[in-house]
Amino acid sequence: RAGNPAPREISAGAGARPSGLQAPARAPTGTSLLPDQLVLLLEHLLEQKTLNPRTLQSLERTYHLPQQDAEVRHRWCELIVKHKYTKAYKDVERFLQEDQAMGVYLYGELMLSEDARQQQVARRCFELTKERMDRSSAEVVAEMLF
Repeated sequence: RAGNPAPREISAGAGARPSGLQAPARAPTGTSLLPDQLVLLLEHLLEQKTLNPRTLQSLERTYHLPQQDAEVRHRWCELIVKHKYTKAYKDVERFLQEDQAMGVYLYGELMLSEDARQQQVARRCFELTKERMDRSSAEVVAEMLF
């Protein structure tokens, strides 16, 4: 009883949430934050020196980060790269292939990490997408990678 006041407060009111956290009907199922709020949360987390892989996994599951908009997924990918969260490298690969315009910066992050596995992800994705990239972006990325 004395150790459990928080859950009772959260569940009080038949699932009511503070109005600032209420997701609109169009938000992806299961999220309780708007995309702009998720971007702010992820940007704050990017300032942290280290994050536990379990924290990253919990964020991914709670907010369905791979299914969010490009802005949210970009920040999510930055967290993956910064903390070398290998279980989510597939999300980075997908982002680089599907959001090429926003991916240029992420290629730089992958190469600056000096992590062989991350550099391999960058090179593999570039090989798969370079023909579909606009010429200037492809040239910039090629310079970073080779």
